[in-house]
Amino acid sequence: MTYVVTVEIRIPEGAPELDGLHRVGATALLEQGFASVAGIEGADGMEMDLFDVAVAVHPGGAILKVMVAAPSLEFAEEAVGSVSEEVLERSELLAEWTVESSEVQLHTDAARESLEAADGPGAPPSDPQARRAHHTAKPDTADETEQETQDHEAAFRTLAARLRSFGPAAFGVAETGAATETGAGPEAGPGPDVRPEPGGDERPRAADAPPVITPESAELAAGSLVYGAEVLIDELYDDVQALAEEDTTVAECQGHLWHLDQLPSRHAQQYNELFARRFLVTAIALTTRFTDGSFRRLGCLAEELVLKLLLEQAHVTLDLHGLLDEDVAAALGRFAGEVYEDMDFAWLQDTGEDGADGRGGGGAALGFGTWFTPFDDARYVHPYALDEIPETGVPDTAEN
Repeated sequence: MTYVVTVEIRIPEGAPELDGLHRVGATALLEQGFASVAGIEGADGMEMDLFDVAVAVHPGGAILKVMVAAPSLEFAEEAVGSVSEEVLERSELLAEWTVESSEVQLHTDAARESLEAADGPGAPPSDPQARRAHHTAKPDTADETEQETQDHEAAFRTLAARLRSFGPAAFGVAETGAATETGAGPEAGPGPDVRPEPGGDERPRAADAPPVITPESAELAAGSLVYGAEVLIDELYDDVQALAEEDTTVAECQGHLWHLDQLPSRHAQQYNELFARRFLVTAIALTTRFTDGSFRRLGCLAEELVLKLLLEQAHVTLDLHGLLDEDVAAALGRFAGEVYEDMDFAWLQDTGEDGADGRGGGGAALGFGTWFTPFDDARYVHPYALDEIPETGVPDTAEN
């Protein structure tokens, strides 16, 4: 089973907060430390594979997201915590830092809660849509301290630098020198974005004026996409495993699914294990291009659907921590508009046949057999997921 373990690390008590230079150095030390860990062996000889580590250093410490394959959740949490302590001990500069917690958070905790209540009055609803809402419902954050909220915000801001294919302009931030005296760029709308200054008087924003996206809002949106990509891929792994264990399709799956049951329901009978693996590989390929700086354009319809799920995950993640305000939501909206070339894929959510709304052309091009077919010869689709084109010119997939 694949888990994403969240490790909270704190600087020594009484030590000064980390400035920007120290945070960069601590990030490098932690990444190097985990890069030397090939695998983890626990009690009774149980082994665990370590796939990836995301490091977010903030003024008071660091938050790690460690993706591992482990025989149980408890083993994953304990083993990752122990390895984190060893990484700190091996580094002279981090030796006095402490591991505060090592646990699987958010999505896996929600699933475990539902499984524990499966036979009792707290059992999740049987309807797939209602079950999805149950698992993603916003928890009670009344007990979350202001410091914890600030820590999450700092972590997201640190992760933003990993979204290398997109600068602030992709989120609607006005280019330097292109802003007007009010700070709004040429596309900021007909009126200035007027908001209260700290300690100042509140002045209303024009009703028809879109918010001016600040670099801070764009950074938070970018960080949520990086973190959301990690969660999305982890949960798609779970979806693949659920279909594999039952040897079934999404339409007939009795287990919990995180995302595949959110794809257009008209094709649910064709979402089998092979499709799920191809969709997962597509998600990995797309988010890799987002983060390594090589992204140019979406390659196929499946990538458009992956992006839709990623944007939804980013919204949920920000909302869970009380960080989804109007400006950050607007930044994510600008990003979507920047990356999507059109919204034809939205027609797939109709309950009828492709093009059921009477429009031709685009609807006909969205047939299930073309989801992994490149839009044109210049687009990239991962070879594992790629539709094969026989001599007839009709796309063929392993599902057909």
